[in-house]
Amino acid sequence: MNRPPSRSGKSRTPSRNATTHAYPRSARLGETLREVLADELVRIDDERLEFVTVTRVEVDPEMNRGIVFFDSLAGEAGDTLILQAFSDHRKRLQGAIGKQVRAKKTPILSFRPDEVIRSAERIEKILRENPSPSREATVNEDNYVQKKVFPEPADDSGLDDEDFEPDDLDGEA
Repeated sequence: MNRPPSRSGKSRTPSRNATTHAYPRSARLGETLREVLADELVRIDDERLEFVTVTRVEVDPEMNRGIVFFDSLAGEAGDTLILQAFSDHRKRLQGAIGKQVRAKKTPILSFRPDEVIRSAERIEKILRENPSPSREATVNEDNYVQKKVFPEPADDSGLDDEDFEPDDLDGEA
């Protein structure tokens, strides 16, 4: 039995040239914007932006606005200077996106410090300062976890390894 073609002219199966993506278009655009902005930050000669990392860019579903999240070695103390530098270079960053990204429109960018990374750092600091005494593992200075597999035996026997003879195992002396 032959089916009549659909009225819209579109088939239900994707064509050979169509690509299917595992995550939404706004997320893909956000990742592309992050890469473009990171490259452009390297080119900008501004000492306020020297140790700044663009961690992620969130784009709204309509692709009108994008929030650029950043982190820096200066931490919270340097946020005001970094935000001012981003404000000063906003046109340049928007222009770089317009030139490098193939999109109908360029999202308007706003900049915010990445609180997720800072929260993780605070939690890690608290855990280092207050280790749990009930944990079986110990953390050395290099942050490697060492598990205590075999506890140190208490030497109550008073025997040395030299006093032990393999023939003693049979019970015959």
